[in-house]
Amino acid sequence: MKPLGKLRLGVNIDHVATVRNARGGAYPDPLRAAKLAEEAGADGITAHLREDRRHISDADIEGLMQVLSVPLNFEMAATEEMQRIALRHKPHAVCIVPEKREERTTEGGLEVAREENRLAGYIAPLREAGCRVSIFIAADARQIDAAHRIGAEVIELHTGAYCDAHAEGHFDARDAELERLRQMSAYAHSLGLEVHAGHGLNYETVAPVAAFPEVMELNIGHFIIGESIFRGLVPAIHEMRRLMDDARAPLSV
Repeated sequence: MKPLGKLRLGVNIDHVATVRNARGGAYPDPLRAAKLAEEAGADGITAHLREDRRHISDADIEGLMQVLSVPLNFEMAATEEMQRIALRHKPHAVCIVPEKREERTTEGGLEVAREENRLAGYIAPLREAGCRVSIFIAADARQIDAAHRIGAEVIELHTGAYCDAHAEGHFDARDAELERLRQMSAYAHSLGLEVHAGHGLNYETVAPVAAFPEVMELNIGHFIIGESIFRGLVPAIHEMRRLMDDARAPLSV
């Protein structure tokens, strides 16, 4: 199967704000990082406004909406407060993610099947406002079916378990997770959902996921921002873009 289109790269700038907030000042500026990422070829910018505002702030979202030429993917928990903020700004895309105060980062996919009725009502106003609604879920058919039923247009598959298994040297588990991601990408596409993927991807793990023809977008943040300390943000993005394109190229022949 040939890929469905150019594989897009969304750059998550959350952890530029993490560094800024460590000193309580205004530097480094996430908006500057977002514009640099855009100039480096990012197809979109992702920012997660958490309930505790541990990195991205309300002012950051306001600024991003004003300065970006590429789409903003606004990650948020399914709370009334975040729904109000999303409806005020009307970003290109809204990605609904699970969120717990005690976690360091998003630990897994959203439990859609158990909250199907609530989430269906929750996303309806967002869709009516013109936002593309994405649901961040595990590579599980039950969750994909539920996301489809509630009216999501996009799913983003959580790649964290695959990346963790690779980092820990558990290669059988890594390969099993990768196969699950491959199968569920194809299954979600068969239902008419647009398929994205992300969480934990780096230079070593991105190519196999980029090679899935049904995947249209990868959202990568922590690794790119970390790597930019050593090589600069623009070169870090260029290298990720190259690896993604190289992985995709054989499918286009």
